[in-house]
Amino acid sequence: MRLVELVGDAPHLCGPDTTLSEAAAAMDEFDLGSLAVVEGRELVGLFTERDLRRSVAKGVGMETPVSQVMSGDPDTFDPDLDVWDAAAWIAESGYRHLPVVGDSGELLGVVSIRALLKALVDTV
Repeated sequence: MRLVELVGDAPHLCGPDTTLSEAAAAMDEFDLGSLAVVEGRELVGLFTERDLRRSVAKGVGMETPVSQVMSGDPDTFDPDLDVWDAAAWIAESGYRHLPVVGDSGELLGVVSIRALLKALVDTV
């Protein structure tokens, strides 16, 4: 099984100026652990549950833009990467979200550790 098979219909996105409050509301509404942060068509970061937790713990205001607290310049992954190879990478890195980018640089989606684990279970 390949990562592309775990990507949904469209990635969940926000812009760099999206506030923490707006991002948290979107993540809650769609039951997401992350949002891809894009500027134009370029992936510039990921805003994750961890970023939100750290921000709240540090007393960062909820009107702060996600660009100030996001995980910037994320590693990206080929849609044809095997899910077992992706799982090995996650085990080494500690990341929980894998941005999947196509040949022309377009963001196809973000694969969560939950979706990856389900796929691994389904392959055995």
